[in-house]
Amino acid sequence: MGLSALGIFHTVIGVAAIIAALRDFIKYGKINLNTVSGKIYFYGTIVTSVTSLGISKHGGFNPGHAFSIFIILLVLGAYFLNAKRKNSSRARYFENFWLSFSFFLSLVPTVNETFTRVPLGHPLAKDIKDPVIGNTLLVLLLLFIAGSVYQFIKQKKSSKAVAA
Repeated sequence: MGLSALGIFHTVIGVAAIIAALRDFIKYGKINLNTVSGKIYFYGTIVTSVTSLGISKHGGFNPGHAFSIFIILLVLGAYFLNAKRKNSSRARYFENFWLSFSFFLSLVPTVNETFTRVPLGHPLAKDIKDPVIGNTLLVLLLLFIAGSVYQFIKQKKSSKAVAA
């Protein structure tokens, strides 16, 4: 598999962040930064994104690094809204969307790296252009869109209940 020590650390923390996010999606329909799993997602995503900047198969700055920086900005923005705009129902829409979008963006390199490495010796895909990667990302995009609509509707109902 050829992972460096940094790559192994990055992978372990990233998997923990993904599991934490999935737990929150199942339990709350969103990543909830006020829960332990939400905090694991937040800190795990920051650590994973920062460590990815030190990892490169192709040398130099690449699109994966740009994804990482954007993901960091998304989760930091969501954290700011969660911490500083507690009473703003409008801020919850952005917080939920930014966290979900950060999760989706995290899955793009995750799918690529996993499918081009696993199973060992006979990976599912040769490179990022392989149809299995494109089809998987398309399904994830559709799930992200459907989940975002669900979150919007749920947040709208929650905001109306608070206002009443």
